[in-house]
Amino acid sequence: MKIQLITPEGLEKLKAELDHLWRVERPETTQKVTWAASLGDRSENADYHYNKKRLREIDGRILYLRKCIGDLKVVNYSPFQEGKVMFGAWVEIENDKGIKKRLRIVGGEELIGSTDYISIDSPMARALLKKEVGDEAIVKTATRQFVWRITKIEYQK
Repeated sequence: MKIQLITPEGLEKLKAELDHLWRVERPETTQKVTWAASLGDRSENADYHYNKKRLREIDGRILYLRKCIGDLKVVNYSPFQEGKVMFGAWVEIENDKGIKKRLRIVGGEELIGSTDYISIDSPMARALLKKEVGDEAIVKTATRQFVWRITKIEYQK
C-alpha cells in the first residue's frame, strides 16, 4: 500500500471535519431520525428515509476519516526544501503565452474544495518536483505536452 502524504494544515482540516461530523451532524441527524420514527408508519415517511440515508453517509465518512487519519504521513516544512519544489510547496508558474498559475502540491486527501491544489501524483506535480526558480517543467499528457517556467516557490512555515 502506498503511503498517503498530507500537509499539517490538511490533517487539521480532516480532524475538524471528523469532529464536526461526530459532535454536530451525527447527533442532529440521529435526533431527526428518532423524531421521524415517532410519527408512526415509516414506509411513506420521507423525513425518516432521508435522514436514515444521511446518517449512513455520515457514519461511512466517520469510519473512513478515522482509518484515513491514522494512515496518513504528515510532511512538515523543513529548511532543506527551500529553493526546490517539494511536497507542500506553493509554486508560481508561467507558460510562453503569459498564462500564470499558482498551485500547491498536496496529497490526494486535501484536494476536495480547493481549486489551486494539485495532487503529488498528478503529471503537473511530477514535472515540477525538485525543480528550482527559472527551471522549465515539461508536463506530458496523453495528447500533448506543455512547458511551464517556475517563477516562485514558497512554503507555509
